Parts: sequence; C-alpha cells; structure tokens
Amino acid sequence: MTHVLVLGAGSWGTALAAHLGRKGTRVTLWAYEPEVVEGIKSKRRNPLFLSEVELPESITAVGTAGIAPVAGTVDAVLMVAPSKVFRSVLQHASGVRPGTPIVSATKGLEPGSLDLMTEVIADALPAMRPAVLSGPSFAEEVGQGAPTAVVGAAEDSEVALLVQETFASPTFRVYASTDVVGVQLAGALKNVIAVAAGMLAGLGLGHNTRAALITRGLAEITRLGEAMGADPRTFAGLAGVGDLVLTTTGSLSRNRQLGEFVGQGGTLAQWKETHRTVAEGADTALTAVELGQRHGVELPLCQQVHDILYGGKDPRVALVDLMRRSQKMEVWK
Repeated sequence: MTHVLVLGAGSWGTALAAHLGRKGTRVTLWAYEPEVVEGIKSKRRNPLFLSEVELPESITAVGTAGIAPVAGTVDAVLMVAPSKVFRSVLQHASGVRPGTPIVSATKGLEPGSLDLMTEVIADALPAMRPAVLSGPSFAEEVGQGAPTAVVGAAEDSEVALLVQETFASPTFRVYASTDVVGVQLAGALKNVIAVAAGMLAGLGLGHNTRAALITRGLAEITRLGEAMGADPRTFAGLAGVGDLVLTTTGSLSRNRQLGEFVGQGGTLAQWKETHRTVAEGADTALTAVELGQRHGVELPLCQQVHDILYGGKDPRVALVDLMRRSQKMEVWK
C-alpha cells in the first residue's frame, strides 16, 4: 500500500501519520481543526497535538474539502476518531474505492449501539474491509519512533496481513490476528481499568492494590470477551495484558491521568473543562456496563468506575464495596 488516508489528527492520528510518513508512505491527514491543517502545511508540525514531532514531507494535511480529490487513489483508510464521533467521521471515507481496508485505531465502543468499531465500519460502509490496529502504544513514543509492538486484526486473514505489511517497520512490530472481537474489547475496556488505576494513585495507594486491580481487570475483560466469542489467548497478548499494563502504570496514559484527578477530589466535568484530548475510558465506562448486562457478564470494576464518574460515588467507598464483595473462586477443580 502506498497511500493511506488518516481520518483524525489528534495525538494518536498524528503519531501514526508520522510513523507511516517515515516509512515513505504517502499520507493524507484529515484534521477537523483548520489551524492544524495550516500548522502542518507551514511548519510541518501539528500545533495542537504532539507539536514536538516534525512531520515528514510525505504527509499532506487537508480539511474536509481536500478528501474528495484524493479519495480514488487511497489504498487504505486509518480511522483515529473518538468512538462517539467515529460513525460521523467515517462518512468522509465514503468516496474511497469499494474493497478498501478501513483500519480502526480507536479504542472504544459506540454509544447507543454498543458496537465495536469494525461493526460500525461494516454497518456504515459495507463495501469496505474492516480491520483494527491496537496494542500497548503511547502516541508520544510512537511519534518519536520508539520501538513498539502492536496487533493488526481483521476477520479476513488477507486484510490482517495487509495491515501488518502496511504498518510494520524496524521500530514498529505488528503481529497479525483474526480475533477482531478480542483485540477491540481489550483495547476498549483496559481504558476503564486505567481510570481506576489512576484513582488508586490519587488516593495514595500502593503496589499491592494496583496489582490486584490489573489482575482482576484482566479477568473481567476476559470474561466478557469469551462471552462474546473472543479467543482467550488474545487477552494474554499485546492487545490484552500488554496494553492493560501500559495504561494502568504509564504516566502518559490520559485515562490514568483522569483517574488520578478524580481520586484527588476532582470530577469528570472539571476534567473536560481543562483538557482538549479525549480519555476514552470515561465514555467506555458507560458502554461497557451496558454491554456486560447485554451478555449477562458481571463487570464490578467497570461498574464502580461508572458510579464514580457519573453517580458521584466516593472512590474510597467504591474501593470498600469491591473489597467486601462475596468471596469468589479463582481456580477450582
């Protein structure tokens, strides 16, 4: 593939565009904000997101009007829009050729439908071939070219291998998978667990508590994944435990930062007032609880994060409620 249309020029979209550009791929980067388009054209930098990363000349920034003239030359589309606007942004890809792979790098669930992003693609643009790119990857580090390993997944194995080929480089290793459900669920729900990890840090709690959260968070994600037909091996890999560990422990995690702010007494509304970037875990806390109910799977950690962010529950009370739940079996033969 030689020409990729990237829809979304936030931190993650900018980082992936920079990565592709360094590979020599022709990239058309669509931005919602006119100042982003102008900044990239004039200074080769995104003035609002990841401004420290110089963007290669192979990247062309455009507004909405700039998509139509190049749509017919696109070999793949990379979607990097927040889950709540994913479907509307996706319409910008309606002019690309039928059969074009559309790769989601969004880690979330669609509000209302509770669909995975590949399901949104299949529903909105049925002539295209959905795929997903996920795994432990902070935008800042990918933008700087730090060694990173991720997963490229699609139900169609040919598409999964195309994603692998398109994104792989000496600094960006891509493992192929056909488990799109597991890869996407892991990417979405780990954000909720990362918010919880930040809350623990905000409360001043230590390593024991965080280790318990990560482990039980992984169990929670895996339960729902298996109920939805995912391969349990996915949750032991990069898209599962790899991304979960990164976002619950790494200081660059926006979801962890949100949780820490709330753990120290702030609210979600206050966070949104002062932060331009999206913390997907806040939205996924809503959708994950609904998805668990739909499949008859209990998600106690997601439920408590939901109650804290949207019900005003004290994180200390939530922690006590979790610790006092009825005793469970972990392995019982």
